[in-house]
Amino acid sequence: MSRVGNKVINLPAGVSVSVASDNTVSVKGPKGTLTQAVDPDISVEIEGAELLVKRPTEQKRHKALHGLYRALINNMVVGVSEGFKREMEIIGVGYKASNQGNVLELNLGYSHAVFMAIPSELKISTSMEKGQNPKVFLEGIDKQLIGQVAAKIKSLRKVEPYKGKGIRFIGEEVRRKAGKAGGKK
Repeated sequence: MSRVGNKVINLPAGVSVSVASDNTVSVKGPKGTLTQAVDPDISVEIEGAELLVKRPTEQKRHKALHGLYRALINNMVVGVSEGFKREMEIIGVGYKASNQGNVLELNLGYSHAVFMAIPSELKISTSMEKGQNPKVFLEGIDKQLIGQVAAKIKSLRKVEPYKGKGIRFIGEEVRRKAGKAGGKK
């Protein structure tokens, strides 16, 4: 029994959902509109201010799709009503971050600066305060897109386990290794 799929999605005020004949779900809210194509076997029903996702049988495939589409639709509802935000920090001597519109410029210890174009659906901002690590903030309504762009930024300089230098999410724990001198005793 899918525990995620059976949960009811509560629609906040100002959010409207429509299901097209080809089983495409559109969620419209104060921050924008998102659409998601849903498998034809899964049915999406709107009852007042609640949304239900149902499956036809107890097959393993239907159970998996049931939970998947419920989670995707819930993320769409949260995105158009509240939005999503990812915060990252860049740790390392001389590492810098700045943005010009939706172009992110990173100095990560390479011989050249790294420029990255951020999709127009996302809002990016950077901060470099004295005595603190540079920070990059991503905001938008699409959770999948924010996660994908954040993972791409993070892959430009992965956190290394010896000194902890690199790009990481704020609050992320990194397991540190002792190094060459730590093993001798």
